Amino acid sequence: MDAIRIERLTKTFRNGRKALDSVDLRVEEGEMVALIGASGSGKSTLLRHIAGFTASDPAPSHVTLLGRPIQQNGRIVREVRSIRRDVAFVFQQFNLVGRLSVLTNVLVGALSRVSLWRRLSGRFPRGEKALAMDSLSAMGIGEHAYERASNLSGGQQQRAALARALVQRARIVLADEPIASLDPESARRVMELMQSLNREHKLTVVVSLHQIDIAMKYCARTVALRDGGVVFDGPSEHLTPAVLRELYGSSADELLTHHAVQERSEIPVRAEASPTFATS
Repeated sequence: MDAIRIERLTKTFRNGRKALDSVDLRVEEGEMVALIGASGSGKSTLLRHIAGFTASDPAPSHVTLLGRPIQQNGRIVREVRSIRRDVAFVFQQFNLVGRLSVLTNVLVGALSRVSLWRRLSGRFPRGEKALAMDSLSAMGIGEHAYERASNLSGGQQQRAALARALVQRARIVLADEPIASLDPESARRVMELMQSLNREHKLTVVVSLHQIDIAMKYCARTVALRDGGVVFDGPSEHLTPAVLRELYGSSADELLTHHAVQERSEIPVRAEASPTFATS
């Protein structure tokens, strides 16, 4: 079954600019897919539409998650909250409450399973607390559970956000530039942990990135956007510097920061499919 299925998704901003232009995309359950593109290509907008945060243009279109429509023809369905329980959204800026403990922030992922009085009192069941502690340990920050979230480094806060996805028992993780504000070592650790969510916990992961070397190292498949449309969909290793420059022109430099294509032979390839290129 498709974890994510998108058909003819279009979004036009008030200024008339098309942020998404008739996007068609399928992501199978258990895939880890990189979403790349130069600034303004539509990556964040697409992720927000998948999550049901934003409605598309009022035209024939569908976004379906795990077989359930989350928006159709420009309208978000009434059951959106129920469907969104299966979706964890990881933001660039972590989205934690700094004055609360790391453990409490992670337990937010369990709110949909907790009664109203427990939500208001902050008294979570022992089982949920145990799950939260296990999730923090899995992300390598169990020893920080009772610290204020604001005391953690950026990389540690992003790991707490990933732990929250585990507590939520999400089946899909959408990560919007999760390593953009991290130092290289923290970025590596966060990407490895997202890879573990995919491989060990069988979560479907779609992560937007700015560097093709990161996409190649951690994601077998890459979807490239330009001006709101899909211009490439296939094995990450096929995105050579020449292909990127053909797709993006001078903007390709944004995606070639580390020139990781030279390391292609060191990167295990899991995808067998041939790439799909959009035609202008």
